[in-house]
Amino acid sequence: MTRWNTADLVKPPALAKDTLRVTPLGGLGEVGRNMTVFEINGQLLVVDCGVLFPEETQPGVDLILPDINYLRDRLDDIVAIVLTHGHEDHIGAVPYLLKRRPDIPILGSQLTLALIEAKLQEHRIKPFTMAVREGQVEKLGEFECEFVAVNHSIPDALAVFLRTKAGTVLHTGDFKMDQLPLDGRITDLRHFARLGEEGVDLFLTDSTNAEVPGFIASEKAIGPVLTDVVSRAKQRVIVASFSSHVHRVQQVLDAAVANGRKVVLMGRSMIRNMTIAEKLGYLDVPPNVLVDQKKVGDYPDDKLVIMCTGSQGEPMAALSRMANGDHKVQVNEGDTVILASSLIPGNENSVFRVINGLMRLGAHVVHKGNAKVHVSGHAGAGELLYCYNIVEPEYVMPVHGEVRHLIANGDLAKETGVPEDHVILAENGTVVDMHNGASKITGQVECGFIYVDGSSVGEITEADLKDRMTLGEEGFISVVTVVNRDTGKIVSGPDIHARGVAEEDKVFNEIRPKIAAALEEALGESGKNHTSHQLQQIVRRTVGSWVSRKLRRKPMIVPVVVEA
Repeated sequence: MTRWNTADLVKPPALAKDTLRVTPLGGLGEVGRNMTVFEINGQLLVVDCGVLFPEETQPGVDLILPDINYLRDRLDDIVAIVLTHGHEDHIGAVPYLLKRRPDIPILGSQLTLALIEAKLQEHRIKPFTMAVREGQVEKLGEFECEFVAVNHSIPDALAVFLRTKAGTVLHTGDFKMDQLPLDGRITDLRHFARLGEEGVDLFLTDSTNAEVPGFIASEKAIGPVLTDVVSRAKQRVIVASFSSHVHRVQQVLDAAVANGRKVVLMGRSMIRNMTIAEKLGYLDVPPNVLVDQKKVGDYPDDKLVIMCTGSQGEPMAALSRMANGDHKVQVNEGDTVILASSLIPGNENSVFRVINGLMRLGAHVVHKGNAKVHVSGHAGAGELLYCYNIVEPEYVMPVHGEVRHLIANGDLAKETGVPEDHVILAENGTVVDMHNGASKITGQVECGFIYVDGSSVGEITEADLKDRMTLGEEGFISVVTVVNRDTGKIVSGPDIHARGVAEEDKVFNEIRPKIAAALEEALGESGKNHTSHQLQQIVRRTVGSWVSRKLRRKPMIVPVVVEA
């Protein structure tokens, strides 16, 4: 398999005429922020533009975007954004790209466009959109796009087939091969086969479940389990899921009706997305089953199901706040909580913390580990093998997954006869060029994280996050000293203030004379030219060495030296 080593960072060559360049800006080596840029003859096509949710090592961060700075000087060359489906990890970063150029056309299915239009409305952006369906072919400059129906955990998902002068590319987006989907819309393998007959030069395939043997169970298997769990619940049932998981919400509605319960939707994104889904006919809401969240207290506990967000342990989501006791819905002993989703890698600790918090409050927690209340939306190894045999691609580039998923997917491709040197293991920023149907890695571009932190986008750096982690784990010490440069003496201080160090202030009495001595020595005749910054660094080194040796800690140290 062809791999790229970022240690050998090489700028890709100038793009030759009629050569297609494929550059993933997110989604490789991670589960989230999916985005791939295709370029040929001076024109760019963007497929997906999603977000990644932060981990515990990224405190204070709201969202993580693909490195859209790569497009900063090429915005006018973008002919369109193609969205494969409506999950946040594929559409969540679109507003941040459109803020740089609002008139980029967006193509996607009816539901996908409805979800992104609602999101863009919150950002006060009115997009140029074109709804497409499976089988439809659209010419976008140098690119001809043909859309293929695929089944996923959200309705209306599409794969996209690109025809260019350099060759063809089939990008599956997220998909699985559920043979009994709730909406009856299966992955169109006949369409895949026709494209395979035409010739697929490069196959970009979903890798998330490449390590999972066999086939993923059908969504239909979940409904009876949810109905049974709700029937045995003595009090309220609280179900947490993704706010865009229309099929799961449908199953919860059906389970509630079967047990004579009302359903309350909680969370702005949940209410917004399900309102859109119902309006477009993707969600069948039985009459009189939904009630306003303001009327939760009007119904007995054994007649209510609450549908909310927070299945991934997101700190500000409804379920996390319930577990912490700071939500208007208080979890009581005897309530049943269902986490109807799988764990996104990296979220395990957050989810387990929420589960423990709910159980501490006396709730009975049902999750994928102890009941079949969720099935994945991504193809397992058996399904991927089928696809490789049907499509028979010349080259394969696994996408959407951590490194282990990409490698496992590449191994599956080799098992079906794809030559080892035709399996491209790339990562974010890897540049793959195709000419006359042949693909190869030609370079690597810088591709970092863009953090959204409150109203700031891209201003938070890795150094800032390291400082936040230090503050959270080791604490903070400030040292304020007033000096007289003329006399070389300390006028006031050193005053030491500590937070989060878990020590009494008197412990610092030992270090104060050492700080004063170090400063006075620096201010002596030989040190008249020391700048304020140099004096502060002397304080930092003196305190840091002592704290590390004496307290076995490495807190953030902020020295302030003021001249009288």
